[in-house]
Amino acid sequence: MKSVVLDLQLACKDCNGLPSKMVFQYWLEVCLINFQFKNEITIRIVDIPEIQYLNLAYRGKNKPTNILSFRFESLYNNKIPLLGDLVICRQIVEQEAIEQQKNINAYWAHMVIHGCLHLLGYNHQNDLEAEVMETMETIIIKKLGYPDPYNY
Repeated sequence: MKSVVLDLQLACKDCNGLPSKMVFQYWLEVCLINFQFKNEITIRIVDIPEIQYLNLAYRGKNKPTNILSFRFESLYNNKIPLLGDLVICRQIVEQEAIEQQKNINAYWAHMVIHGCLHLLGYNHQNDLEAEVMETMETIIIKKLGYPDPYNY
């Protein structure tokens, strides 16, 4: 049985060349293997207008971004297995991979791992938090067989 239930939503105009649902599922499972609870996650792949709208609505920033993480928190303290939602902008991820001269699949994996760690409560608001989060990202990415995303 899979440890992660994935709802993959392809809301971008061009879906050709995206990682498959099975690949997204694998990345999530490797990321969450050390956490002992069942998780349901939505990954929504969008275009620039949607990510820019969400970034403005939820973060107050009127510009597109590569990924947004929305952690699920129950008002009733019950054990619903929802971890949260990741909204990823296809064009930004592909553009950044090219600009940073990174393998596109490695960069997609990095975005998913980065967002998933945010859903688990990790952050990078200060240097110490960033160091912890980047170390975890690197360990997970290397388990997937990709190079260190911060020394590429």
